[in-house]
Amino acid sequence: MVLKESDPALSLGDEAPAFDLPGVDGDYTLADFADYDALLVVFTCNHCPYAQAKFDLLNELAADYDDLAVVGINPNDAEEYPEDSVESMREYVESGEVAYDAYLRDESQAVAREYGAVCTPDPFLFANEDGTFRLAYQGRLDDAPNPDDEATELYVREAVDAVLAGEAVTVDPGPSRGCSIKWHEE
Repeated sequence: MVLKESDPALSLGDEAPAFDLPGVDGDYTLADFADYDALLVVFTCNHCPYAQAKFDLLNELAADYDDLAVVGINPNDAEEYPEDSVESMREYVESGEVAYDAYLRDESQAVAREYGAVCTPDPFLFANEDGTFRLAYQGRLDDAPNPDDEATELYVREAVDAVLAGEAVTVDPGPSRGCSIKWHEE
């Protein structure tokens, strides 16, 4: 496990890069979420303890907000990390351990590279501005830096609340951190 901090390629206000990815229950594109006021794209996986520690928080966000789509994207090399295969992703969803609006597989890792994702979890919150998703927040999900720590502040919830209220996100807790994305060998 290599601990990394996020260093995204996107800046606040940038348009969400489009994607067309297979999910555990069908294919999804960015346009499939156009009816939501906000979109939380989280690069995540099954095997990383940092990502696992945030499953409950992400599940709660997906359940608590009707106007927010929570989309997990798993870009990890599943040959080296079989727990991150689409079959395993399906098992996590079927067991209820993962209950996002969509759980997608980025086999080519092109989407993760376009977003500049480097760790799991690496969240990107977008506001729907007249049909275009624009980056409103990228940073830590909460104030629990390690998998066994208990969160007392939920930064992402503050950010979602601001976006849904049409306000600027003012919380800035620093970069997200987690396991490095497991890139394919070049």
